[in-house]
Amino acid sequence: MRWLMLAVGTLAMVAGSTFQYGLAYLIPAFRDEGLSLEQTGFLVACPTVGVTLTLIAWGAAADRWGERVVLSTGLGSAGVVLVAAHWVHGPAGLAFCLVLAGAATASVLASGRLILGWFARHERGLAMGIRQSAGPMGLALAAATLPALAAGGTAAPLWFLAALFLAAATVALVCVRDPAERPTTGELAPDGGSPYRDASLWRIHVASALLVIPQFTITTFALVFLTDARGWSPLAAGHLLAGAQLCGAVSRLAAGWWSDRIDSRLKPMRIIAITTGVGMLALAAAAAAGSGLAVPLLLFLGVVAVSSNGLSFTAVAEHAGSAWAGRALGIQTTGQNVLTAATPPVLAAAIGAVSFGPSFALVAAFPLVAALLVPVAAERAPSDVAEPAPETVVTASSQGPGDQNH
Repeated sequence: MRWLMLAVGTLAMVAGSTFQYGLAYLIPAFRDEGLSLEQTGFLVACPTVGVTLTLIAWGAAADRWGERVVLSTGLGSAGVVLVAAHWVHGPAGLAFCLVLAGAATASVLASGRLILGWFARHERGLAMGIRQSAGPMGLALAAATLPALAAGGTAAPLWFLAALFLAAATVALVCVRDPAERPTTGELAPDGGSPYRDASLWRIHVASALLVIPQFTITTFALVFLTDARGWSPLAAGHLLAGAQLCGAVSRLAAGWWSDRIDSRLKPMRIIAITTGVGMLALAAAAAAGSGLAVPLLLFLGVVAVSSNGLSFTAVAEHAGSAWAGRALGIQTTGQNVLTAATPPVLAAAIGAVSFGPSFALVAAFPLVAALLVPVAAERAPSDVAEPAPETVVTASSQGPGDQNH
C-alpha cells in the first residue's frame, strides 16, 4: 500500500511540475505571439507565484482533511482554471489564470509529510528521492511534449496541461489513503520543543533555497540558450533536455540512496552544492567563449543541480520531527518557491543586459554560498532519532476524525 501511495503522490507531483516548471519550454511560442523575453519570463514565473501564496494554507488543509481531499481538489481546480484560460485575452489575463492554477497546484507540495507517515527512517532518503524525482520527470514530460504541441500556438499545450491535471485528480480521488500520524522526535529538538531554537534548521532552509537558483536558471533558460546562442531548433533542444531531465530524476534517486547508505542527508547536499557552483563557473566560461563545451556542461548541470532537492526535504522533516514537520516543510517550500518565482524574470533581465556568460557566472555564487551554510557538523546520524512504529500506518477507512495527518 505504501508504494502505491508513493506512486500516486509522485504522479501528482509530475503533473504539478510539468505545469509549474515546464512553461519555460513555451518561451519560443510566446515570443512568436509577440511577447518579449521579459514578458515571457514573467509568465513563466506566474505559477510559482500562485504556489507561494497558498502553500501553507494547503498544508493546513491537508493536516485537517487529509491528502485525498487536498490532492483531488487542488489538481482538479488547476485543470478547470487552465480550461478557462482559453477564453481570456492578452498576457495580463493569461498571467492571472496561471497564478490561479499555480495556487491550486500548491496542494501537491502539501504532501511532504507523507514520507514520514508511510516509510521508516532507513527508507526515507530513497522514498523522498522517488517523490522528488517527479520534478525532473515533469520537466522531461514538458520538454518532450510542449515544444511540439506549441508548433501551432500555445492553446494546445494548455489543453494538454489541463487534461493532465484532471487525470491526476481522478487518480488521487480513487487511490489515495492517508496514514495515521507516526510520533517522531526531531533531531534538533529531542525534547519535543521547537526545532528553530537552533540555527541549523534555518541554515538548511536558506541553503536549499539558494540551490534552486542554479536549478531553475538551467530549467528556464537551457532551451533559450540552445536556440539563441547555439542555433538549435526548439524541437531538437526540447528532446535533448527531456533526456537530461530524466537523468536528473535518476540523480535524485541516487542521492537519496546514497544518503541512506552513509547515514547523512547534509554531507551529500554540500558535495552537490560545490559541484553545481563549479559547474556553473565552467558553463559561464564556455558560454562567454562561444565554446561547444557549453552544451555538455549544460546537460551535466541539468542532472546535478536538481539532485539535492530530496535530501533537503528529508533533512528538514527529520530535523523537525512529526510535531513540526508540516510547518517546517511549509517554510522550506515557501522559501524555495520565492526564489524560484524570482529567478526567471531576474535572469531574463540579466541575460538581456549582459548575455549568457556573465549571467551564469553570477548564478555560480549561490550554490557555493549554500555549501558553506549546510550545517553538516550539526547533523546526527539517523539512529539518534526515534524510529516510528510501523503498525501506526492505517488506511483512511480506519482513521478517526482527528487522524488525517501526513
